[in-house]
Amino acid sequence: MPTRMPVAVIVSGPPGTGKTALATKLAKLLTLPLYSRDTIKESLFGTLGWSDRQRSKQLGAASATVLFNLLEAALKAGSDCLAESNFRPTHATADFLHLIDRTGCAVVQVRCVADGPVLLERFTARSSSAERHPGHCDDQNADEFRDELLAGSYEPLDLPGPVLTVDTTDFQTIDIPALAAQITALHSCPGTA
Repeated sequence: MPTRMPVAVIVSGPPGTGKTALATKLAKLLTLPLYSRDTIKESLFGTLGWSDRQRSKQLGAASATVLFNLLEAALKAGSDCLAESNFRPTHATADFLHLIDRTGCAVVQVRCVADGPVLLERFTARSSSAERHPGHCDDQNADEFRDELLAGSYEPLDLPGPVLTVDTTDFQTIDIPALAAQITALHSCPGTA
């Protein structure tokens, strides 16, 4: 009997699209472990310290390496999983293609998009929020992300498999259980159907 290939659900999009909130809800509904680059990065802030935007970028790169190592271990063990970050096609496509090659996994992309001015407003508001770890130095990088935020979306990663685009401009209107069911139907992930 053929073995079912493990599935990596990828939740991605520009900063402020609600990726973390959506991924957390999807992981619970799909009963999948959630691997988030920012969770790893914030753990590194707590362990190694943080200071400025350059340090944030260094720990961001380290976090990405850890994230892909964790994903590879889970997928090689046959576990489906959910990965969340602002995966940019120019950087993350090659990483995910390598992951697919090494693990034989299938992927489903959940591409978060939103109205650009709304994203810029969210980003600016969260940079001064107590909910966002100060180590990200968001108060120093609004200009760096301005064009990305105003664009409202990233192109999907150039990977085999379906891409589900979710407009998060008004997060309350997203039917998350229906999205989870759609993901389940696409690759028979465990969880709700």
